[in-house]
Amino acid sequence: MATPWGEHELARFPEDPRERLRAWDASDTYLLRHLAELAGRGQPLDGTVVVVGDRWGALVTALHTLRPVQITDSFLAREATRSNLARGGVDADSVRLLTTQDPPPARIDVLLIRVPKSLALLEDQLLRLAPGVHEGTVVVGTGMVKEIHTSTLKLFERILGPTRTSLAEKKARLIFCEPDPALTRPKNPWPHTYALPDGIGPVSGRTVVNHAGVFCAERLDIGTRFFLQHLPYGPGAGQVVDLGCGNGVVGTAMALADPEAEVLFVDESYQAVASAEATYQANSKSVGKAEFCVGDGLTGVPPASVDLVLSNPPFHSHQATTDATAWRMFTGARRSLRPGGELWVVGNRHLGYHVKLRRLFGNSQVVASDAKFVILKAVKR
Repeated sequence: MATPWGEHELARFPEDPRERLRAWDASDTYLLRHLAELAGRGQPLDGTVVVVGDRWGALVTALHTLRPVQITDSFLAREATRSNLARGGVDADSVRLLTTQDPPPARIDVLLIRVPKSLALLEDQLLRLAPGVHEGTVVVGTGMVKEIHTSTLKLFERILGPTRTSLAEKKARLIFCEPDPALTRPKNPWPHTYALPDGIGPVSGRTVVNHAGVFCAERLDIGTRFFLQHLPYGPGAGQVVDLGCGNGVVGTAMALADPEAEVLFVDESYQAVASAEATYQANSKSVGKAEFCVGDGLTGVPPASVDLVLSNPPFHSHQATTDATAWRMFTGARRSLRPGGELWVVGNRHLGYHVKLRRLFGNSQVVASDAKFVILKAVKR
């Protein structure tokens, strides 16, 4: 990636030599060029520099001499940042790494925001960051044109102050905001809580807690609903993993069905794991038989230590459609399952997960299907 701060060799995480997607895009380079122009006009870029939503560490790697603070919801983005800094020989202490669950800096002098896919996550983060923003704070957002909508600009305007956008360059756009300390801000509505519908097994009518940015924050998505209606409930579940747990309803359902089950909730999103823990604690009295882990799938789980893995894999990485995440989930499940252990997967019918499962496990069985979704089971032999 060529920038006014030099060229940087970057990669996504985990690294895959077959990966064709870059670790940066035009919105990253557009922002970096704009910052260089500001500095050239005498605008100081000092004090506390905060970078929010840096997807693979491209921004903080380029700006490491400013000693920025990175705030991310993604474990993979955080690890990519560490790897990219090391790749460039940059001292890891040059960048302070925070998650969306950590308290933000009390004072922010430069605020750079890579617009997330989730408007809710943007709202939550702006409201959390706003107390640290002052009249002199330089606030610049960036994203591809298709990611920036009228609703995006209204959020900046409502929470921080007057907002305008740049002209588009290479399908990217910048957002300029002038902080207004006198602005009366709304109360942060996150996390959001709602009651589950009936007819979905042990979690029927139970409470769900969703932090901002977690999939289907307002209601149960139809894929998970279908999954909940067909899970292998009952005693003897043993060691269970809710892989890509989201708000944790699947793992919580298994814990309610079998109080002796030991459930591991795993997701690469800090917001998701916080949601899963809150959902579990709101519904289960057997707190202590559950663990909550932010990580890259089952990477940290010992081989042959799990009896059952349940998953509704994502098939997007930001705006790109990819099966790389699902493939890592499936290979991790095969490694972590004991002989005789089972992987249960729900997904859209067109994704063809049965082909991948047969390739990995040598078998794949349809548990249930409807016009849109299919639930598959693969057994480790």
